[in-house]
Amino acid sequence: QVQLVESGGGLVQAGGSLRLSCAASGRTFSSYAMGWFRQAPGKEREFVAAISWSGGSTYYNDSVKGRFTISRDNAKNTVYLQMNSLKPDDTAVYYCAADRRTIVLVTTTSGEYWGQGTQVTVSS
Repeated sequence: QVQLVESGGGLVQAGGSLRLSCAASGRTFSSYAMGWFRQAPGKEREFVAAISWSGGSTYYNDSVKGRFTISRDNAKNTVYLQMNSLKPDDTAVYYCAADRRTIVLVTTTSGEYWGQGTQVTVSS
């Protein structure tokens, strides 16, 4: 069982930055690939970024490449999403997810475990 708690969301002006954190419980965190997803009002949940269990491989949605960086600290059971050059289109609830298979996070909107989400609002 893995429990995920996101934090770090908020209101920021366009061009600004935020860093989201996702703290995981459980001793098996390092066995899981981790991902970030987002859902804007009236839209489907979409993949944002994922990182393999070791941190050696990362994957991004084309819309955030070059602006967002996913990382993890297995000693702290935490995954991060550094978001720079934010745009109003980035406004959404951001969720972190865990799955034993990275490909599940990258190619679907599924995941074995999910957090409750954190709101990110980017004003123009």
